[in-house]
Amino acid sequence: MSRVKLIYIDPPYNTGNDFIYRDNFRLDRETHDLASQHVSETGDKLVANTDSNGRFHSDWLSMMYSRLRLARNLLLDDGVIFISIDNGEEHNLRKVCDEIFGEPNFVADVIWEKKFAPANDAQWFSDTHDFILVYAKNKLKWFPQLLARTEKQNQRYKNDDGDPRGNWIGDNLSVKSYSEKYDYEITTPSGRVVRPPSGACWRVSKEKFAEMVKDNRIWFGKSGNNVPSIKRFLSEVKEGITPVTIWKYEDVGHNVKGRRELKDLFDGLGIFDNPKPVSLLERIIHVGNVQHGDIVLDFFAGSGTTAHAVMKYAAEKSIKVNFLLVQLDEVTKEESHAYKAGYMNIPDVTIDRIKRARKAIEGNYPKFSFQDYGFRTFKVDTSNLKDNYYNPTEITQDILPSLIETVKPERTNSEDLLFQVICDEGIELTVSIETADIRGVEVFLVGRDPVQLIACFDGDISRELVEKLISHKPRRLLFRQSLFTSDAEITNIVELLKQKSPLIDVAFL
Repeated sequence: MSRVKLIYIDPPYNTGNDFIYRDNFRLDRETHDLASQHVSETGDKLVANTDSNGRFHSDWLSMMYSRLRLARNLLLDDGVIFISIDNGEEHNLRKVCDEIFGEPNFVADVIWEKKFAPANDAQWFSDTHDFILVYAKNKLKWFPQLLARTEKQNQRYKNDDGDPRGNWIGDNLSVKSYSEKYDYEITTPSGRVVRPPSGACWRVSKEKFAEMVKDNRIWFGKSGNNVPSIKRFLSEVKEGITPVTIWKYEDVGHNVKGRRELKDLFDGLGIFDNPKPVSLLERIIHVGNVQHGDIVLDFFAGSGTTAHAVMKYAAEKSIKVNFLLVQLDEVTKEESHAYKAGYMNIPDVTIDRIKRARKAIEGNYPKFSFQDYGFRTFKVDTSNLKDNYYNPTEITQDILPSLIETVKPERTNSEDLLFQVICDEGIELTVSIETADIRGVEVFLVGRDPVQLIACFDGDISRELVEKLISHKPRRLLFRQSLFTSDAEITNIVELLKQKSPLIDVAFL
């Protein structure tokens, strides 16, 4: 379903050396030669393209290709994706993105200055930047949000002549694209005659220039003797600055800042290598034009910087933005700080980072309500239900009791059963869920106004209980089938619903 406004990913770079991800996707030469038919299974050389460079890139690109295909399907029509990458795969990744998103939907190849000092031990050049590829799903529908003007930029505007329209800045009246019609003499108030520079002309016609002089939009200097310039008023410029493709570390942070932020959050513990700075993600979210109610997705979540930035961005703007993170259940190395601190896998770090970040942001933005800014974590697993495969001729009387219980014996947790039902019903995983005790039975009320589902997995199902559940006007009631001792009890429930509220559906798990 296409519902995501912005996707940011920082995938494992194809370097062969990374703390978090097994990111060496390079094939050994023997495997590559056999797969590419450079040699036969017996070792005989075959006549084939001798270019063996593909083995360094093919597996990594295959890994990225399938994920980016899915990512495009998840984006809204006015959605956008930002991808961090180094120069090792930037050129290859761009070709893949051109195929998936379409070359016309390429927006920018941003250069992020990730280091503030050169590495003097570098053998050739000190690598001080990474790339951020930007692709829109539809470039005709997505546009970046302008960056806020800085105080330094506004200070360039003065009001040397006391113009009632406010502060202004002088802009060059001449342009290099020559037109004879716009090449004419101008007499300044002091009597000096000026012409455009050689090979250039004025920006406006002679008639238009006269109108601008009359409207006090031309500045000749305090003495009236300067080459004329156009007055650009601060009140008339765009409300923001168009984003550029070079992001300096003083504006969006660098790698050291990212590590420092995470260490401060984890009480000085170096829990994660090379996390991106929150300010970099805030810039991406802002430029990505994320608004109230939008969804931001990161399916290489790592330490959870994206979630941290989304919460901070939402707090600063007093809006609600949803985030969705995906992270493989990768174990941490025993020698790592994360493992020694009790984080057995990467998602453990991600989850704790989100909790700590929320607490820190809540303290810095007390007026912003975090009441509804919780999050849920899920782990992909097998079904809670039995796989009952029987040929009708094989069913005997002694098998029937086992068919009544559809839940696996080791899967009795009510919340696990509930979320499987939510997924099966196509209900959003972010839906509100309330637990209630009704006539001594635990029930789950899923959704508000209206209640989409009421589920009951344990307890005594009585007529009085069902009537009480009906009063909540849910769209569907769900009961665990094993709670009933006979088919007659189930039939009575169905008939009661037909009488009391025929629009309510009923199902049995």
